[in-house]
Parts: sequence; structure tokens; C-alpha cells
Amino acid sequence: MVDANTRGVLELLKRSGNDTCADCGAKGMFLKHLKDIFLMKEIYNFSYFPGPEWASYNIGIFLCTRCAGIHRGMGTHISKIKHIRLDRWEDSQVQRMREIGNLVAKAKYEKRVPPCYRIPTDGDHDSLLEEWICAKYLREEFSRPERQAFMTGHMEGFLMKRGKEDPKYYPRKFMLSEVDDTLKYYVDEKKDPKAVMKVSEINVSFSPVKMEKKNSFQISYLKDGTTRHIYVYHDDPQTIVNWYNAIRCTKLHRLQIAFPTASQAELVNLLTKDFAHEGWLWKTGPRPTDAYKKRWFTLDRRKLMYHEEPLSAHPKGEIFLGNMMDGYSIRVGVPTGVRDQGFSFTLRTPSRWYYLSAENSFDRDVWISVVTAVLEQPVSPQDNTSI
Repeated sequence: MVDANTRGVLELLKRSGNDTCADCGAKGMFLKHLKDIFLMKEIYNFSYFPGPEWASYNIGIFLCTRCAGIHRGMGTHISKIKHIRLDRWEDSQVQRMREIGNLVAKAKYEKRVPPCYRIPTDGDHDSLLEEWICAKYLREEFSRPERQAFMTGHMEGFLMKRGKEDPKYYPRKFMLSEVDDTLKYYVDEKKDPKAVMKVSEINVSFSPVKMEKKNSFQISYLKDGTTRHIYVYHDDPQTIVNWYNAIRCTKLHRLQIAFPTASQAELVNLLTKDFAHEGWLWKTGPRPTDAYKKRWFTLDRRKLMYHEEPLSAHPKGEIFLGNMMDGYSIRVGVPTGVRDQGFSFTLRTPSRWYYLSAENSFDRDVWISVVTAVLEQPVSPQDNTSI
């Protein structure tokens, strides 16, 4: 039987802002049909999107299970966690929750979040979410902006970088400079940098699953007219997230100079983004005799790249995706005379048609959906200057 205090906490969930997790925004969604549950579990490894089931009664916020676990890791001197239904609530704890709640806490702990900072959601990677929570409550970076190390416009330190031709990782010194619009890395600090990248032109994408490194990301930039990928990680999640947000802040400041009439919201949308979609596809050439070859495809904004391996340093090819009104389209199947291989589809551009095949109908439909979403968007001036 539910006691009065538990009922009181449950009533507080009905207040505005308390029905979602205070840190990642997760909101409960029950999947009614067995087919949907099976599909979500097989593809995404979950069958239920958990909303607030826990609370931090000293901070005064409602949390999902995932974020509650991160709060526990910070220690009870920072956050004291209770289950909303299963734990026993004291009068003073219920009163604390009543006085604060998610919206009041956000006004305090997120008061000075910079526009360039990536605020994670429930589907984001562990490193991003863990550091967001630690930055809010442990280090209080957004109520004390002088603690925001990623906002200085300069950063240097060692990251572990994957070799271009081998799978081993080596310590390399990286240097970020907003003044020069550069990100450099050195094999030998006494010599010239091995690579100099324009920060305004790079993309950074978190890739822990593909790289098999929890605190890792992939840097993509243009070199001699083609895309180059660099894969880096660090054992400390705070370090890798600080590097990530420092790059984003530098990009935003450089974009504000390059596009002075654009709104801040427009420019923030052009900052680093994880790839829209990645995975294996089979691709054949334009001739009827061409065989299908397995390639790793990556969709990065309006650029569709295909590689020999997921961690290739360079793509084998790159396809610009324009607007459908300019002769770009994608559809199920291949034309007559082209060899069909299983779950095929055709990507049309003004200069060439690409014949592709997925492993199953689900993968094919996902690729068609994500590419269609890009083709339906108008091409902006920034699309022609960014990766």
C-alpha cells in the first residue's frame, strides 16, 4: 500500500517539468505491441523508454534510471538518490522536492550554459551525459562560468590517436587555437605539426561503438580536396568532452565572424554533429558487369561517404546530397539492366546514379528515410563551406 509521502511525491510528477528527467529529458513511453517491443529490443537494445523513476531529494529533481546511476557515482555528498515508489520518503524530503522540482533546479544549475555547449539527451553517449551531470552538480560549471575550461579559445594536451595505416593508438600532442582557427597535432613536439586543420571546417563525431573506446571521437576534415578521418580517445571522460566542447565553441566564434547576419540558432545548428547514420552497404559500379562490393557508408550532413572499413583514414568516394528539386532522389530498387542484389535501392544525383544494396529491408528503409530527410532540406550557403 502506498503511504501518504509516496503519494505526495507521485503527485509532484504531474507538475510542469517534473514529468521528464531533469538531466537528459527522458520521458516514459510504453510500447504496447509485442512486435514493437521485439524490434526495439533487437535493434536498439531496449524495449522501454524510462521517464522519471528516481529523485535526488537534496538537489530536488526527478531522474530517469540512467541518470540516477550517474548521480550515485558522484557520491551522497553531492546527490542523494531515492526510488519514487519503492523507497520510504520522510516528510522533510517530500517538502524539499515540493520546494524545488526540475524547473527551479534547471534555473540554478543551467543558468550559464554556453550556446556552443552540447546538451545531451537520453539517446546520447555515456561520456557526454556523465560529464553534463558532473559539470552541473559536481563542478557547478554553469553557475560559475570561470570553471569552464573549454571556453578559453585555447587548449593543448595529449590524446591517443589511431595510426593511419595500423590499428594501434599512439599519444599525440594536440593544440587548439581560436585565434588561428587551427587544430594541430604533433608526432614530435620539437618538429612541425603532422597536421594542421581549420577548426571552422572540421566535424567531430562521437564514435564509442565503432571505435570500441568509451571516451572517443572521430575528427573529419578536408585535406587536398578529400576527407581525412582521425580517431582519438582519452581515458578521462572529462578531458575528451572538454576537447569536444572547446572545438564547438571555437567553431561558433569563427562562424559568427564568417556569417555576421546569421542568427545564433542557425550557427549552432552548424556545429559538430554525430553522423546521421552509418553502416554496411553493398555498392556496384555503372557497368552491368560490375560486381557489388561491401562498403562502410557514413552520412555526414549533406555528404555521403563510403569506405573500405569503418575506421578507414579516407573514404573511397564522397557523394554530395543536394535538394530534390535539383535532380537528387532515392528510391527502392534498381533500373532494368542493372544487377539486383537483395534489398537494392538507387540514389540519383545530376551527375550519376548509384546502385546500392542493404542486408535486409529494415536497413534499406532506414537508409532511404535518412537520405530523403537530407534531400528535402534546402541547401544553405553554409552547406557549401562546411563538411
